[in-house]
Amino acid sequence: MFVTAALVSPPPFTQAVSRVTAAQLPYSWHKGCPVGPSQLRRVRLSYWGFDRAAHRGALVVNVRVVPEVVRIFRRLYVKRFPVRRMRPIDAYQGKDERSLNHDNTAGFNCRYVVGPGPKRWSVHALGLAIDVDPVENPYLEGGRVHPKAGRAYLDRSRVRRGMAVLGGVLVSAFASQRWQWGGRWTSAPDYQHFSKTGG
Repeated sequence: MFVTAALVSPPPFTQAVSRVTAAQLPYSWHKGCPVGPSQLRRVRLSYWGFDRAAHRGALVVNVRVVPEVVRIFRRLYVKRFPVRRMRPIDAYQGKDERSLNHDNTAGFNCRYVVGPGPKRWSVHALGLAIDVDPVENPYLEGGRVHPKAGRAYLDRSRVRRGMAVLGGVLVSAFASQRWQWGGRWTSAPDYQHFSKTGG
């Protein structure tokens, strides 16, 4: 007698959108930020981890881009693009470098632009940018690598799991919703950075 193993379908992609309050954003938002909590939403999404298992995470983004973000991450889920972890940056006390060091994918954070030039709000402060798999996709700024572990991924010709590359799954998913990729910046490429505005 032969026993045929049942084919197990992968869990379906799920999403849930909810409002956020100032109390739920104790580190990432404060008075004087360019958007208020009423303009932001927490989006819970399915994603595939580097362990090849399905997980659920959350991003905080501007309400204007919620449908686009859902479509982007649904596409990544269907293609099984790996995401290390996905937690709002408040899990890291609003510290960008701490989130990057944990290879965390995150969106909203009321902070200024990292790098040279006049002091100005980051697109993350508007909830219109998302950093994805920052270790695999580091930011190169003035000779520094953010995060430091991203140094192992500076050779972009050696494509590995989780990397953002031109024509690859990650870049194509964001491009499908007309989001722009910081990996195209010539002076200080930011491979992890995707934004609605290009900034």
